[in-house]
Amino acid sequence: MTRSQSVSALADGTAGGVPDYCGDPTSLCAKVYDWFGLDWLAANADALIKTPAKILLIVALAVGLRLLAHRAIRRLTDRTATGAMPTILRQRRTRPAPQADAVEHVTARRTQRAEAIGSVLRSFSSLVILGIGVVLVLGEIGVNLAPILASAGVVGVALGFGAQNLVKDFIAGIGIILEDQYGVGDVVDLGEASGTVEAVGLRITRLRDVNGVVWYVRNGEVLRVGNKSQGFAQVVIDMPVAHDTDLERCRAVMQEVADEMYAEDEWGAVLLAEPESLGVEQITAEGVFLRLVVRSTNADQWRIGRELRMRLKERFVAEGFRTPVPLLGTATGAGVGSR
Repeated sequence: MTRSQSVSALADGTAGGVPDYCGDPTSLCAKVYDWFGLDWLAANADALIKTPAKILLIVALAVGLRLLAHRAIRRLTDRTATGAMPTILRQRRTRPAPQADAVEHVTARRTQRAEAIGSVLRSFSSLVILGIGVVLVLGEIGVNLAPILASAGVVGVALGFGAQNLVKDFIAGIGIILEDQYGVGDVVDLGEASGTVEAVGLRITRLRDVNGVVWYVRNGEVLRVGNKSQGFAQVVIDMPVAHDTDLERCRAVMQEVADEMYAEDEWGAVLLAEPESLGVEQITAEGVFLRLVVRSTNADQWRIGRELRMRLKERFVAEGFRTPVPLLGTATGAGVGSR
């Protein structure tokens, strides 16, 4: 059968003979020859049709999976950011919206944490999905993947040894953000450094101490965290009095002062529970210490403590309670010993 006869046969709807280079009559080469009757197109069917089609399918699947993963992560983080308030942060008594600022702060912080976690998860999913897609595409165009995979293994080992501290910092940073150990605005104690957190990154935490010094702490070096601004704050006040003081009356006066402050609208809005005058906490040679405990919001614990100490001092003076006097024998002994 001549070429013209093959073309005419194709036009009539009947297939002619399959070229020898196609081999299997059911192959793509044979089908392309049957459809178009072009030798060059049939001979290069795999390179011109099959391989590009596979590459397009891989790219489409990778893009689709990436979009689905990002959508799922975004829905998860949005649900986390708008979830129910923890029990410890809910309003404990009937007052006209005393916790509005605290709730707003916690919600904003939860949103920031959710966005940070979502960003990490989206970057990780994109890296994995697109990385697999690139490897599959390179395999389709005939690139030998063995040297690439071997080189990637060598690079991974080198990074594991040379940048292990960096990897440790990033993993620790993800854990800090995921577990909400602390956030911007919290007062924390990280061991060598303590102060107010100004920024939390995947590698570095920046905080400022009471003297205004800025500390940069690697997340991998944070072995323990003391967070003074999480959940609620406990204001503990120890008032010293002389040994001959009426301790029961003194304890009652401390309770009265705290209750009066608790009843005021200005201070009652930031006090989360009724104050407790616990009584004698410590007895020393100089005097007796009585303890008062008040639960408050995180942001107001320091000003509440200062206000309570001032009111207690004024009331103690009015009641005639004497403060302890240092022992003269101790001071004299210290002076003699220093010589």
